[in-house]
Order: sequence, then C-alpha cells, then structure tokens
Amino acid sequence: MSSRRYDIDWLRVIAIGLLLIYHVAIGFQSWGRMIGFITSEEPWAPLWWPMTLLNIWRIPFLFFVSGMGVYFAMRSRTWKQLIWERTRRILLPFVFGMFAIVPLHLLIWRLYYGMELKYSWAPGHLWFLGNIFCYVVLLCPLFYLIRKNESGRFISWIKQVIGKPWGLLLVLAALVAEAIMINPLPFELYAMTWHGFVLGLLAFFFGFCFVLSGDPFWKMIQNFRWIFLIAGVFLFGIRISQFASFTPAYLLSIESFSWILTVFAFGNLYLKGTSSALSYLSQAAYPVYILHMLFLYLGSMWIFPMAIPVQLQFVLVVLVTFAGSFGTFELIRRVSFLKPLFGLKSR
Repeated sequence: MSSRRYDIDWLRVIAIGLLLIYHVAIGFQSWGRMIGFITSEEPWAPLWWPMTLLNIWRIPFLFFVSGMGVYFAMRSRTWKQLIWERTRRILLPFVFGMFAIVPLHLLIWRLYYGMELKYSWAPGHLWFLGNIFCYVVLLCPLFYLIRKNESGRFISWIKQVIGKPWGLLLVLAALVAEAIMINPLPFELYAMTWHGFVLGLLAFFFGFCFVLSGDPFWKMIQNFRWIFLIAGVFLFGIRISQFASFTPAYLLSIESFSWILTVFAFGNLYLKGTSSALSYLSQAAYPVYILHMLFLYLGSMWIFPMAIPVQLQFVLVVLVTFAGSFGTFELIRRVSFLKPLFGLKSR
C-alpha cells in the first residue's frame, strides 16, 4: 500500500459532487425551508427519488474515505505532525467558515424570506469538518499504536479478519448496533446529532482498517461486488415498497453499508490512474465544499422567482452553484493568504 490510491481520490471527488447536487435538490422539496434552505414555490417531488437512494450512504461514505486518508497521511508524519497538519487543514477552515462563510448564506436566507437581517454564526454544513477533527484527535493514539505494532500478531490478525467476507459482518454488526441503540429518526439526519457523530466515528475507524488490511480486502470486495449491488438494490426496493414513512434504522444501516461497499468495489476496479482532471478536482473539492452553500443560496434567490419550468430551475441552480464555487476557488488558489483558510497548502 505504498503507492497513492487514485481510486479513493476519484471517489472523494465524486462524493462531494453528489453532495452538492443533493443540497440543490433539497430546494425543490416542500419541506426544505424547515431545515433552512431556500425553496422553490413549485416543488419537484420526483427529484427526491434518486436522492432517497443517495442520502443514507453519502455522508457515512465520506467518513470512511476520511479514515482512509489518515492512514496514508500517517506514513510520513509523527502524531504531532499529523495533529498540526489536520489543525491547519481542517480546524482552521472549520472555524473560519463557521464565522465568515456560513453567516453569509444565513443572511441570504433571511433576506429572501423577509426576516430580520442579523449576523449569526453557526457550523452549518461545515459540521462535517468539526466531526473529522474530533475523530483525528480521539483516534490518533490508537492509530499510531496500531502502526507501531503493524507486524505484530494481533494487528496481523485484524488485517486477516478484515480481508475476509465474514470480517465485513463484524463491521456491519457495529453499524447495526449503533442504529439500534441510538435509533435515529430520520436516519439521514447526521448533522450535529449523536447518530451522526457515532456513525461517523465508526466509519472513520473502519475506513482506516480497510486500507490497513491491504490488497486482500480490496480483492475480496471486488469478488463480491455484484452481491453488494444486488443487496443494495433489493433493500432499496423493500424500503420504497414496504415502508410508507420511516424504515427501521437497522435495515437502513445494512442498505447503507451495501451501497458503500459497492462503490468502493467498483471504484477500485475501474478508477485507476491519475490525470490532470483528478489533480485539479482533488485540490478544488475542499474549497468547493466549503463555498457551495453560499452560491446555492444566491442562485436560489435569483432563479426561483423566475416563471420557468421547475426542471430548468434545477439545472440553472446547479450551474450557478458549481460555477460560483469553482470560480471562487480559482481566485483562492491564486491568493496566498486565502489558501489556508480553505484547507489549501500555502505553497
């Protein structure tokens, strides 16, 4: 596992892109305003069907990927260097965004709905970064202890277990236990909840273990990729056809893990090699994630009053969100003092 994993880089970029589209889609649901989104006067309910497939695994998947990233970062850093590096790249953008970025789109939301305009700081969509930094601090001693004893008997046993199909059942058991004990309603409410924190912690830890186990794990999930896909499709069908309101959390946990393994397996099989596009998108992903809600709200405020079909509204809001986020990224990457505030290296 000494070489860079371009499949994981690609999956991270794709997952963040899907996250942006998911957030745009919320603006076309009648309940979007209740969770702080600007919503179109003409809802587009069918748009939510693909989003319901996505929303139970999109955030846990990113936590798995973040745990994998820590494994790779540890290879060239001491624990002090890792904490300092994550402080600069995660904690600093989190604090800056909480006080300087999130309040801007909250102001746009208040302006659109004719509310009192006032400054109010909040983690907003950046809660994810706060969780990641907590996981790094909490699990850093354990991760370095594992690395120090990576050739020992116990760690070798863990690698062997994770690389076997029945090892996945142990991971699934932990995820199902979390769902049963916390019983989140709804399951996909991750932001600033105990469900989101504990599930993220488990995913972060097991993501680290997946890359720790090496090639046997990746070969194993490739061999079973169609089983994971069939399981995900079957459970999604059960969810849509049998449960009118809330699906039991343990079933959602199983479906979520099925989709996550499917994405990792097919990604590992087909997303090979680097390119200039991957290099650019990997650098842009973090700042675009931090910025996208600002341009989503600006686009919504501008486009929703237009008397145009709701489908065209969706396309235009997506274009404004991506264009504004990437355009601002182009500015940030050229201004040295801005780069650390958005998680970019200053040089």
